[in-house]
Amino acid sequence: MKKRIQELLERARNVGWMMEPDARELLKLYNLPVTMFHWVHTREDALKAAADIGYPVVTKIVSPKIMHKSDAGGVRVGISNDEELSRAYDDLSRLVGFDGIIVDQMARGTELIVGAKHDPQFGMVVLTGIGGTAVEIYKDVAIRMAPFSNDTAREALSSLTGSSLLTGYRGGEAVNMEKLVHLMVHFSELAVDLEKNIESIDLNPVMCNAKDALIADARILLKEVQHT
Repeated sequence: MKKRIQELLERARNVGWMMEPDARELLKLYNLPVTMFHWVHTREDALKAAADIGYPVVTKIVSPKIMHKSDAGGVRVGISNDEELSRAYDDLSRLVGFDGIIVDQMARGTELIVGAKHDPQFGMVVLTGIGGTAVEIYKDVAIRMAPFSNDTAREALSSLTGSSLLTGYRGGEAVNMEKLVHLMVHFSELAVDLEKNIESIDLNPVMCNAKDALIADARILLKEVQHT
């Protein structure tokens, strides 16, 4: 295991989960694509980050006290100018445990969820499903044992009830299947590699379009250390 990966895991053990900037760095170390972002701690740096990324942007709180950012009012989407960004920064800076914000690329496309968890019988399994607002209603997911091949990733995607959304439903844009499959396979390898350390990983959403498949948010929960 790379030294930097070990450092990121150790840094997260105090709170039991990995803050988003560290989670994104971990994903990038496994060649997983994430949306363009900057972690900043001042309003001025937030404005510079937005100029680099290009409006519209998303802002998210970074805090060891806030794991579920949306529930805590820690996410702002569709920010389109400096005034809105300054206001969002000021609002987020008042939240508990404030440790800066993420200024994030606002990716567009079909939303997927990709996750991994430890199953007592099968070890690490990877869940893939159509995301968005209907995910809790339809529960359209495929589960496969990790690690797996390109062919297994493609088979899992084609088994989804909503698979036509990926191939251009009613004239819609088909997603870049090659990049999505690449993401899933590398993610399955990460899941197995970190099995002893990770309780679960949620990539939600993964934004897919004709050009890219990009991870726009990540939550990584660590296993509790067993003391003997």
